[in-house]
Amino acid sequence: MPQDPDYILDIASLNGKSASGADGENAEGSSLRGRPWIAVDWQCCHVYSRIYRTADGTCYKGKCPSCGSFVQAQVGEGGTSKRFFQAK
Repeated sequence: MPQDPDYILDIASLNGKSASGADGENAEGSSLRGRPWIAVDWQCCHVYSRIYRTADGTCYKGKCPSCGSFVQAQVGEGGTSKRFFQAK
């Protein structure tokens, strides 16, 4: 067996880039890395996804990845610390 096997991947050399070469930029150019999110279990289509907080920080907005149903969750004082929700 060789001392340095060729199947070891040095991920530090990716410098924040994914294996596909994308660097976490969305279509508008803002980074999703480190952006707050909540998990949504979409009861309409029995799927799960994350929805991200808006740039102004007032709410979380997202759509069901299957049917496109829209949901919005407000951010405010006296809210919850839960991260997982169901959309019906």
